Amino acid sequence: MALKPDKKMITRTVAVMLILVLAMSVVSSYRLVNIMVINGEKYQSAAAEQQLYDSLISAPRGDIYDRNMQILAQSTTAWTVYITPNGIKKLEKDEQETVRKTIAENLARILELDYDKVYEQTGGNSYYVVVKKKIEKSVVDKIREFLADERYKKLKLGKYVGLDETTKRYYPNDSLASVVLGFVGSDDQGLSGIESYYDNELTGIAGRVVAAKNAAGTDMPLTYERVEDATKGKSLVLTLDSYIQYTAEKYLESAIEEFQIAERGAAVVMNVKTGAVLAMAVKGDFNPNEPFKLSQEDARLVEAITNEEEKSKLNSELLNRQWRNKAVSDAYEPGSVFKLVTAAAALEENLINNNSTYYCSGHTTVAGWGYHCHKKTGHGSQSLQEAVSNSCNPAFITIGQQLGISSFRKYFKAFGFAEKTGIDLPGEAMSTYHAEEKMGPIELSSSSFGQSFTVTPVQMLAAVSACVNGGYLVKPHLLDKMLDGNNKVVSSVDTGYKRQVISEATSKTMRSLMKFVSENGAKNSLVPGYDIGAKTGTSQKLSKIQETGDSYLYIGSCITVAPADNPEIAVLVMLDEPKGDKYYGGLISAPVNSKIMTDVLPYLGYEASYTEEEYKNLTVTIPDTVNNTLEEAKNKIKAAKLEYQVVGTGDKVTRQLPEAGNKVIAGGVVILYTEDSGEKTATVPEFVGLTATEVNRLAAKSGINIEFSGNISSAGLKAYKQSINAGSSVEAGTIVTVYFIDETVVDG
Repeated sequence: MALKPDKKMITRTVAVMLILVLAMSVVSSYRLVNIMVINGEKYQSAAAEQQLYDSLISAPRGDIYDRNMQILAQSTTAWTVYITPNGIKKLEKDEQETVRKTIAENLARILELDYDKVYEQTGGNSYYVVVKKKIEKSVVDKIREFLADERYKKLKLGKYVGLDETTKRYYPNDSLASVVLGFVGSDDQGLSGIESYYDNELTGIAGRVVAAKNAAGTDMPLTYERVEDATKGKSLVLTLDSYIQYTAEKYLESAIEEFQIAERGAAVVMNVKTGAVLAMAVKGDFNPNEPFKLSQEDARLVEAITNEEEKSKLNSELLNRQWRNKAVSDAYEPGSVFKLVTAAAALEENLINNNSTYYCSGHTTVAGWGYHCHKKTGHGSQSLQEAVSNSCNPAFITIGQQLGISSFRKYFKAFGFAEKTGIDLPGEAMSTYHAEEKMGPIELSSSSFGQSFTVTPVQMLAAVSACVNGGYLVKPHLLDKMLDGNNKVVSSVDTGYKRQVISEATSKTMRSLMKFVSENGAKNSLVPGYDIGAKTGTSQKLSKIQETGDSYLYIGSCITVAPADNPEIAVLVMLDEPKGDKYYGGLISAPVNSKIMTDVLPYLGYEASYTEEEYKNLTVTIPDTVNNTLEEAKNKIKAAKLEYQVVGTGDKVTRQLPEAGNKVIAGGVVILYTEDSGEKTATVPEFVGLTATEVNRLAAKSGINIEFSGNISSAGLKAYKQSINAGSSVEAGTIVTVYFIDETVVDG
């Protein structure tokens, strides 16, 4: 018979059980306190990490517009392709391998990636692995087709491959103003140009999506999700004008090709009163949509190298070269253009005036150092106007010595050459010049005519603007205003002057001097119908000559202002290292200035006033006569001050040559083809060596149309080139461009 526990045993058992329960309670309480209080934040974070997926929403970058609100850069919708390997890893081994191979094969094909690399990305424990960023819609559509393919329905690939919407920078005009605009990197950060300088303003504020996820890393329906919308960055309205920019680039590129420019060139168009940059062209440049792609010519240079290290080095050098803004980041010796600054300083100090005269024998000596004039026989006695127009070095050495070192340095600084302009672009170079304590008579002499120191093109343009705008130094700038997400103006740029450098009286004299130079010296800068002020310059690249021993290293430049009596627009053209038979700025750069001004001045609303001689050589726009009756077509051609020739016996015009919209010299011929006509041909005459009047007469006789290029204002000038060789058989009415230039122009 079993013994019943006595009261004492029961009491002891209960006590033991209570102790055990109490001990367990203490341990449990400690664990709860440890989890909830001591390490509560840690475990909450870990739980959120497992259950919540935090994703950034890319903020659209602000747009960039030209001054007419034409889009120059914008952010368009793009997508990021990603994989969730942790979800794939939870599949059975055979299915897991099938899914990995299927994803790798198709994404590698669609995205043009390496299969092995994509396959490797499908493994691992990550919730989110980026396969490729910045995918365009056409490619995304292919990925969606792949994910929806019936063949892969059972694999449920949409659980493991995803698409996140983001943005991609797009430049609709390709290379237009590329060195000014710059470009962005893969993370939408500005890497050069305006994109870099105003990166903080253009960059928006990213949004966030916080959503509940399951163990596979995919959304759980009907659970927590919080969205914070992205905020678009500020948009920029620039001072650039797309038409003026296109015009400057077109003529600059043509000159670089014609004169075999080895080290690129730059052209800048600026408002002399506000410093607003209307165009800044540098060739060769790049396409900001593909900034890391070299030009075909540069790519061939890289491919020709077999050593990989050397190939990579050259590739980097050439990329940086095409990104570099020559107008801002490269300092050069300005040469005779700088004589305007020397003259302005001496005029302001009342050391010279329009009655001053200078004698040039062809050379002069200062402190035992000899200097030659570009005209070896000398200019003889000359007025101030003639000395500037002749670009006479001995005359300006004399003016420089009159100024003295202290005054020269004072005005050098006042005109802005001892400081950066502060233009809103990255990488602005600093000028190099003689310190006052190290400047003697020889250094003063060479500096007075623009040699032995360097400045940037924008510094030179700002200084010449001060010479003609009443004497005020302006700050070159590209930003006009900033806009918020609703395109409301949030800030505008102050266009006030930095300081007054010279008086209005001195500035008036400088305007008359520049006008005299254009009419008597820099004739290739002239623009029919407009009064132009000009100064050309040719400088030797002294430091590079010393390094290489190559003495044929020049920079040809020209600055023009218009209208001459009250300038608003200035154009600077600089061509670095011409390798052809011409290198003077008056021969290679001045014609570019003329072409730019010829197109830009009417576009900006300045009215032309032609001389009788200029009027004879005016170009007219050809009207459209196609599908008109023959009688209607004849009346249109006559009204346009053109001649016509009819080919065929029909009553309706089916074709015309030149086509509508082309420009030809007044009095040119339009060939009207009717229904039953064949083709009429003509033989191109030899125009080289003829004057403009003779070219017109011969062209009309031959049934050829003419377009003039270059200086035709100076009487007696003869053509030096034509676009189609003499003797060529062409369709009647074909336009032949005939080129004129005053080859007697020099600028020492």
